[in-house]
Amino acid sequence: MKNSYKALIIDDEPTAREILELHLQKIELIDVVGSCKNAMEGFSKLNETSVDLVFLDINMPEITGLSFAKTLGKNTKVIFTTAYREYAVDGFDLQAVDYLLKPISLERLIKAINKFTGESIPLESASQKEIQSENSDFIFVRSERKMIKVDFEDILYIESLSDYLKIHTSEKVVTTRETISNIETKLPRKKFMRCHRSFIVSIQRINSFTNEYIEISKTAISISKSYRTAVLKRLDNF
Repeated sequence: MKNSYKALIIDDEPTAREILELHLQKIELIDVVGSCKNAMEGFSKLNETSVDLVFLDINMPEITGLSFAKTLGKNTKVIFTTAYREYAVDGFDLQAVDYLLKPISLERLIKAINKFTGESIPLESASQKEIQSENSDFIFVRSERKMIKVDFEDILYIESLSDYLKIHTSEKVVTTRETISNIETKLPRKKFMRCHRSFIVSIQRINSFTNEYIEISKTAISISKSYRTAVLKRLDNF
């Protein structure tokens, strides 16, 4: 295994670049040599230094990620990062290492890096990641073509509707494409609780509860049978 791999990020969204860089800082084998907001900046950076791996957004103005990828040499690999599932086939036709849907979790990114290196990279343990989420005050989620910061303190409850979520806050509702199980891993366990396969609630926002439902801000949220024992036990301990 190499000591490190040089990586370049190209994405027209500043927040998306920032989140990806923060994730990559946790992976010792990856050395981010540049973060570019468009393909032209990417071309300039590649003229300055050789790169092993490019994290490449697809839907960019002027020159798309797909067009940019076609210009790369065979020694430079690509991991596409995008919010659009429909581009996946085109991405793999270009022999991309992987295709990551935003918002990108650290766990999913690790799997992509492992594909690229052909090795299993030793990274943070599950307990370390849990401590990290417990110490965080917010998450970023993709909504309306941008990454939106959501403070944990503002969340009332999270509702799953098929292939997307509604994050109900004290001021607004943020809709994002995400699974409820995935977002559950990003929330501090001290503050949030799953009460139904389709609902996560903020414990501090609970106004009242019975054996059948939890009330938050005049909204009754069902407690399903499969979660009832654990939910009631936890609430009785408060």
